[in-house]
Amino acid sequence: MLVPAAPASAQADEPLLGQLMLVGYNFCPRGWAQASGQLLPISQNSALFSLLGTTYGGNGTSNFQLPDLRGRAAIGIGQGPGLADRVLGELGGVETVTLSLAQLPSHTHVGGVRAFPSVATTTDPAGNYLAQAAGGNLAYAASTTAPTNFMNPETVSVSGAGGSQAHSNLSPYLTLKWCIALQGIFPSRN
Repeated sequence: MLVPAAPASAQADEPLLGQLMLVGYNFCPRGWAQASGQLLPISQNSALFSLLGTTYGGNGTSNFQLPDLRGRAAIGIGQGPGLADRVLGELGGVETVTLSLAQLPSHTHVGGVRAFPSVATTTDPAGNYLAQAAGGNLAYAASTTAPTNFMNPETVSVSGAGGSQAHSNLSPYLTLKWCIALQGIFPSRN
């Protein structure tokens, strides 16, 4: 059943204490703070501390920490079908990833190798092409033109290569400012 929204005049003028909101400008409104992990004194924010506790940090004696959403995406708590269980305040993920060979699937490539159609004249592969064996151990022939004959296709195994450098692990994003209500209506549980 859908419940129609209350008219603007009937909606609360105050946010819920600890409520998070995104804004498209570079400051948080009065009564709100940027959700950037700063420490707040419990003595001046006891109601908010009763909601957040030390979920996001702090010593729990004299201070507590606000959530730090700088450079982070918020996800819901709990466990969806086939997903890991996520607890309130849990941090995860990385901005860049360096893959190891163990993380890459094994695979093969089919390649074609060109061979020179005459009898081999040298054992040195440098600057030469594969050629027909001449009864000895020779395997290459010198030529001023690239060969046009292809040998039968074979599977070529590929070994690990690469620069071992990290690559971006970020989804497309739009940066906005996260704010948390430092003042407001204390939320009821039902």
